[in-house]
Amino acid sequence: MSTNQGVAYVKPGVVEVRGIEYPKLALGNRKCDHGVILKIVSTNICGSDQHMVRGRTTAPEGLILGHEITGLVIEAGNDVEFIRVGDLVSVPFNIACGRCRNCKVGQTGICLSVNPARPGAAYGYVDMGGWVGGQAEYVMVPYADFNLLKFPDRDQAMEKIRDLTLLSDIFPTGFHGAVTAGVGPGSIVYVAGAGPVGLACAASCQLLGAALVIVGDMIPERLAQARSFGCETIDLREKTPLADAIEAIVGVPEVDCAVDCVGFEAKGHGADADQEQPATVLNAVMAITRAGGAIGIPGLYVTGDPGAREEAAKIGSLSIRIGLGWAKSHSLHTGQCPVMRYHRQLMNAILYDRIQIAKAVNVQVITLKDSVKGYADFDQGAAKKFVIDPHGMIAN
Repeated sequence: MSTNQGVAYVKPGVVEVRGIEYPKLALGNRKCDHGVILKIVSTNICGSDQHMVRGRTTAPEGLILGHEITGLVIEAGNDVEFIRVGDLVSVPFNIACGRCRNCKVGQTGICLSVNPARPGAAYGYVDMGGWVGGQAEYVMVPYADFNLLKFPDRDQAMEKIRDLTLLSDIFPTGFHGAVTAGVGPGSIVYVAGAGPVGLACAASCQLLGAALVIVGDMIPERLAQARSFGCETIDLREKTPLADAIEAIVGVPEVDCAVDCVGFEAKGHGADADQEQPATVLNAVMAITRAGGAIGIPGLYVTGDPGAREEAAKIGSLSIRIGLGWAKSHSLHTGQCPVMRYHRQLMNAILYDRIQIAKAVNVQVITLKDSVKGYADFDQGAAKKFVIDPHGMIAN
């Protein structure tokens, strides 16, 4: 029997690499003939994983982490028709059956069949159906024909694997945030957060034709990374009100659209920069988005946050100025990105050199053994996207 190792959540602040069961083509006690087993080529550390590792969710001890997966098919079930052993594939972080009402209309982020607790599922994530995560050496993927994106040329894909690995989540997620905010040619956009999703969103805004992309964050290294590919930046540690900082760049204190790439662990601005204020980004972007504008919200908000300072926030109830958004006729779009809506087009943008997304988010490849340090560095605000290479398959 082949062996397997994976990154496990142990307790708040602690992860470890441990031996785990080698995957089977099975769902509980029944065969999973529509699934495949992947030898993982790359698997990324995500900011959403950090919420769990910090103890800010109800994630159980022993959960194998990882929902950003790219892999090589080494075994396929009898019902898999179009994916073949030897194919190099990207795995959307959303697990979707392809058969339910939501999947049939493209809402693969809220599949009705793969999670008994609620719509939507993901690998290695709390309350997302109990699926084993992919920060490992091997993983099982169900509904393979529907879920997997096959790269057309394996050798070409390996040459661009640092970019293509981002198709499983953050590139489509950032792009989705931009699309739902209404970004288009000539747009002036504010992106809240310069973590990997925020940087991917900023690069996506440029791909969509934005005239000006402004990125706000509190970590100088992340702001420098945003400037490295042409964004304007705002250091939110400064006491200058956000609207005034926007006006200093644009000439008016507003933008056409905004994207929240921070989520529920947001902190205040200026003098409140050290205090957690989970609604601060949502309220800030409503204040600086023009009347009639739209706000994309790919940043994660949860229904259970045991580490919240306020009792209401522990169940996801935040003090949002919805009256302001209503008065300005804002459109707000929340929820998981339906990765399959975008990943083929974004793959082509990478393969035809329309975007250098790995450079934008500063990909750093690490070993599975070094993933524990990767989590620690990421938690300290490193301006990097850590990509785990479990089998040493990515060229230096």
